[in-house]
This record gives sequence, C-alpha cells and structure tokens, in this order.
Amino acid sequence: MQRCMKIRNLHWVIAVGMLFISGISIAQNINTEEENSLKFQTHFFEALKQKAIKNYGKAIESLELCNEIDSVNVPVLFEFSKNHLELNNYFEAELFIDKALEFEAENRYLLHHKVAILKAQRNFNKAIEVQKKILKLEPKESEELVFLYIQNKNFAEAEALIAKIEENAMATLRIKSFKNFLENRNAVPGKTVEIITGNSDIETLKKSYAENKDFKSVKEILENEAAGELFEQVYADSKEALELFPEQPFLYKMNGLALNKLGKYNEAIAVLSIGIDFVIDNSAMEADFHEQISLSHEKLGNKSEALKYKQRAIALRKLN
Repeated sequence: MQRCMKIRNLHWVIAVGMLFISGISIAQNINTEEENSLKFQTHFFEALKQKAIKNYGKAIESLELCNEIDSVNVPVLFEFSKNHLELNNYFEAELFIDKALEFEAENRYLLHHKVAILKAQRNFNKAIEVQKKILKLEPKESEELVFLYIQNKNFAEAEALIAKIEENAMATLRIKSFKNFLENRNAVPGKTVEIITGNSDIETLKKSYAENKDFKSVKEILENEAAGELFEQVYADSKEALELFPEQPFLYKMNGLALNKLGKYNEAIAVLSIGIDFVIDNSAMEADFHEQISLSHEKLGNKSEALKYKQRAIALRKLN
C-alpha cells in the first residue's frame, strides 16, 4: 500500500514538473515572439523614416533586419521594391514586387507599383498588361491605360478606350487632355513659316536632321527657332519630331510653348499634361512645364489653376 502511494506521489511530482517545464518553455516562446515583434517594428519604422529623408540605402539596411525576422512579410517586400526603384535598381525592384505579388496577386497597390517599375524602364508593353489586370479589379483605372497606350504609340487603342470611357460617362479632365492631344496629332498642320534665308546654322542643322533624324539636331533646331520667335515652325517641327521621339519631354515642352504663343491654350494644356509625365529627376524642366500650363490657364481665365501651377513651378525652382 505504501509502495503504491509512493508511486502515485512520484507520478504526481513528475506531472507537476512537466507542467512547470512546459510553462517555462511557453513563457520563453512568448517572450521571444514579443521581442522579435518589437525588433521588427523598430526596424520597419526606421526604414520608413530613412526613406522619407531619401536615405534609401539605409532604409534597405533596416528592411534587411526585418527580413531576417519575417522573410514573407508583404509590406517589407513592398518597401524593399520601392526603395530599390528610387535607386534605379530595376532588377531588384521588380524581383521584390513579384515576390510580394506571389502572396497577394490582386493587391492593387502592388500592381500599381509594378506598373511604375515597368514605366521607369520604358517597358510599356508589360506595363499595359499589368494595367489591364488592375482595370479588371477597378474599372475606374482606365485613365492610366490610355496614357500607357499613348506612351507606347498605340494611338488606335487609346482612341478606342477613350470612346468607351466617354460612353460610360467616366471621362475626366485628363482623359479630355488625352483626347485633345490625339485629335491635335491627327490634325493637318497649318501653313508654316519658312526659315529665314541666310541663317546658315539652322540650314545646316536641318540638313543634318534630314539625313540622320537625331534628337540632338532637332533640339538645336527648335531652340534656334524659338529664339527667332518662329513659333509656327516650332509647333510643326516639334510635332513631327514627337512621332520619332515620343518619350522626349523637351519636345512636348516646345510644342506646348509654341501652342501658347499661337493662342491655342487648351491644346497647349493637353500636350503639356502628357509630356510632364516623361520628366524624370529634372526639377528645372518640370518647372518649365508648370509655368507653361500656368500661362495657358491664365489666358483662359482659370485664375485658381494658373496660381496652383505657378506655385508648383516656384517650389521646383527652389530645388535647384
């Protein structure tokens, strides 16, 4: 009898001991999880802080510490991609956003960012395909698809989509600008002013451009024509050059400038609104666009819009 009691007591002691050890283990696990969670949050917010002050390399370092704790965290993968894009590390930016999309394939924010990465690389064909996915999720996202079609010179597709948008009464001011741009592109140019004879520099440049069709030559031609106030010629030549160099913001700027000088303010806004999206890391040129758009609105009597764009131009000038 005493032996049975001793055995039962021993079993009880062992059971209590196991529960005690298990409790310690669980507590340790909870403490470790809490500690990792705290570390993760600290590193993640540090990454956001560094990105906000444009220290993208430092932000990536903090994200790497987050990744050591949680390697399948979608916000971390997203932030990795955004910081790499800011550094023009396109391969890494696309790699991280694709990994994030493996977990959330229909996340519109991730898809929008992938479009931005592809646009930065001028890979408009792939960007269009991604934008079509976004459009299935959100029909109101058709505006960006129109712009991508224009950037890729798919003008017929752009016009067809604009017509569909108008049928559904979803046209925005930007859509109207795109429509004006496409209509202006198809318009027959008016009579142009001949280059002043005796200007050997422009004549030489024109011959060079006719032979080589290089951007450098047409840029110099337009600058000379603008200096000589030959704005009909600036308009015609910049419009023609845009067929060859649709990604050059300078040509949109000169085309918009000429249209403003010729009193075609709505057409100027349409062209400038498209061209400004091609400006990358050039605050001076971006300011030029805002100044021209401000002038267009001023001439049309849109005082509030004119002031808004003028203030943007002033702010951008201060960055130089």
